[in-house]
Amino acid sequence: MIKHAMALLGLALVAGVVHADGDYISPTDDRFRVSLGAIHVSSTTTLRVDPTNGTPGATISGEHQFGLDSSDFEPKFQVMVRAGVRNRVWFDYFTLDRLGNTMVAVPIAFRDVTLQASEPLQSELDLRMLGLTYGYSFWHGEKLELAGTFGITQVQISAQAKVATETVHINQSEDIAGPYPTPGLAATWALSKHFYLDGRVQSLHLHIHEFDGTFEIAELAALYRFRPNVSFAVGYTQLEAHLASSKPHDSGLFDFNTKGPEAFVRVAF
Repeated sequence: MIKHAMALLGLALVAGVVHADGDYISPTDDRFRVSLGAIHVSSTTTLRVDPTNGTPGATISGEHQFGLDSSDFEPKFQVMVRAGVRNRVWFDYFTLDRLGNTMVAVPIAFRDVTLQASEPLQSELDLRMLGLTYGYSFWHGEKLELAGTFGITQVQISAQAKVATETVHINQSEDIAGPYPTPGLAATWALSKHFYLDGRVQSLHLHIHEFDGTFEIAELAALYRFRPNVSFAVGYTQLEAHLASSKPHDSGLFDFNTKGPEAFVRVAF
């Protein structure tokens, strides 16, 4: 993370020197953008992993019963490339890795194992998201740009529960992965020569046979352009995911919400 931040800072300094005396360029005309920073996320997680015999498993709070951290700092990375005037493509990457250490308070059924009270529990929950989004600007002006978007977001979720004592050895893991289509909207509003707002919303509600899924991403940032090609930004991002399966031998529930303020540097050309 530090290595990437130093590289982007170097790029920002070069861009600032090269274009320090350049003419104003509207952010709605940026051909290429790269944003790098950090988000202070606050997360809530609900899990239910049913046994393969069809009986319902325990509904688990990842933060309270598995001891996962409810807040953390995570990197933000995004690239935008414009083709022509109205066509854009975004590349996004988000990762959230959390570890927990706690004592089991009450028995917990987690797939085909039962975690007993007073057992020491080590847990891990990893989330990976890689998004590719296309946007078409149905309104494009120097002050305002509005676009309809359609993306494919690859989501991978890994959960693990481990108990290791002299008499008990449990290591149960579950994985969920798949690409999800995410339509949405994007907007850029130039308030002045130095200030502009940038935001995106993507949402999916899906029901296929024995699977229900809801996936939503929203982000809004206020940016200060201290050079034509370099901006500092503060903003807010929220991500929600609800995945429920009633498939025999593989049923369960995953509810996840993470949100928080962010700060990043953006270099644009």
